[in-house]
Amino acid sequence: MKIINSENIGTAVRLRRKQLKVTQSELAMTCGTGLRFIIDLEKGKPTCQIGKTLQVLQALGLIIETGCIGGDETGGKKI
Repeated sequence: MKIINSENIGTAVRLRRKQLKVTQSELAMTCGTGLRFIIDLEKGKPTCQIGKTLQVLQALGLIIETGCIGGDETGGKKI
């Protein structure tokens, strides 16, 4: 799944959590976050803290890889 916004992260988290048959409460306890954070993350709230988000992704066995939009790996600016 390509991640281009916070909603995509939320969708990936929700799908993986359900695949693992873990409740939002269980995930929150495992990650040391509050239930509200997991709910907001899954809804795609753009202001969720990146550190906590990365903890959740790691707990679910998910990774984020970076790349350039349009496949331009030279580091050129896109206007």
